[in-house]
Amino acid sequence: MKIRVMGGGLAGPEAALTSARFGCEVDLYEMRTIVDGKPRLTPAHQTTEFGELVCSNSLKSESPNTAPWLLKQEMRRAGSVLLRFADETAVPAGHALAVDRVEFSRRIAQAIAAEPRIRVIRDEVTTLEPEDGLTIVATGPLTSPALSAEIQRLTGSEHLAFYDSISPIVDADSIDMDRVYFAARWDKGTADYINCPMTREEYDRFYEALVAAEAAEAKEWEQLDYFEGCLPIEVLARRGRDTLRFGPMKPVGLRDPRTGKTPWAVVQLRKENLRADSYNLVGFQNHLKFGEQARVLRLIPGLENARFLRYGQIHRNTYICAPALLDESLRLRQTPSILFAGQLSGVEGYTESIATGMLAGIHAAALAQGREPVPAPRGSALGSLVHYITHADARHFQPANITFDLLEPLEEELRKKTREKKERHRIQCERALSVFDAWWLATRELLQAV
Repeated sequence: MKIRVMGGGLAGPEAALTSARFGCEVDLYEMRTIVDGKPRLTPAHQTTEFGELVCSNSLKSESPNTAPWLLKQEMRRAGSVLLRFADETAVPAGHALAVDRVEFSRRIAQAIAAEPRIRVIRDEVTTLEPEDGLTIVATGPLTSPALSAEIQRLTGSEHLAFYDSISPIVDADSIDMDRVYFAARWDKGTADYINCPMTREEYDRFYEALVAAEAAEAKEWEQLDYFEGCLPIEVLARRGRDTLRFGPMKPVGLRDPRTGKTPWAVVQLRKENLRADSYNLVGFQNHLKFGEQARVLRLIPGLENARFLRYGQIHRNTYICAPALLDESLRLRQTPSILFAGQLSGVEGYTESIATGMLAGIHAAALAQGREPVPAPRGSALGSLVHYITHADARHFQPANITFDLLEPLEEELRKKTREKKERHRIQCERALSVFDAWWLATRELLQAV
């Protein structure tokens, strides 16, 4: 039975490669292509490449016994292809997993081209009428208007949407290295981040310029409903003068080795690639006019003469109301031959998108073999993530990253005995990996990977 996978971002290629690994024939659709010598792109993409990372290049923490680490550990054990490529193309980023985004995309393209069971079709899909076979919809937060309307027609449900922003990228050669220093927060991991320290006076000057800066036009969007976990810096700043100092500009744990003191505020820059010729401003997603961005961001010490390779932008993130529509194997309840994955399914983040793509590929392969898919166990990080998007209150549903809040809590008696949060998290991770390993062993034997 053939599987149609729609979307060439992160979840789609992971789903396609996973299904192919279990012997399935896959048609992988991607609407970004070259038409009459010109690229047809989305409002946020810059290339037609598979797995393009539109925002940050970070897949979050690699510190043991954190929730992002746990999710990635489960994915590694299940053989996630894209996570392997992320590991292979990692750039120094302290205790986080960040990738060379160009090389990461290249590895994905190579793997897809080398897989004889995958056929790539560069065309926009506008219909989801059930066909002979299965469909995985992983078209992401920038799903085309035509396909969005088709999904809405098929589900009979209103779409939800939030707005996400992209952080600026600066040319490394334009950073004044005499004004900055390398460090990792609390000296965790290697000192891979460039830190731009601010005095109170410098911070106040930057803050006043930021809150007064002119926003970019919202175009046809009447209301900007931002995702709380990825707010633009100007929105954060308007919540209070010190909000940024407790958020993306938090100086705690970033002592300046040249002075021995902790700055009033810090802007961190993270490598974009292994050549270290460009850096992104961590947490500095924004929705300001380009000229305003240049004016305001050049008030940051070390960036007075910065050359910006990419300015911050805003783009629409679309997702379905998963609790009302999906079962725990990511199938559309009313049309079980259609599965959803990635940010469109209601998860937030690169790792989470890849994870649901992997799960959709596993479940589709089971269905293609005539077997009933077995959802990832609730006690695992993967299972907890899917449990959230399929069981949350549909009236107030918002996308989620993986956090310990989504995992099953420890028993009350054990919680009382284990006062240290780090120890409780260690126990949760140990339990999660145990139940995940058992599920994966049974699933792998059932599907008999080829």
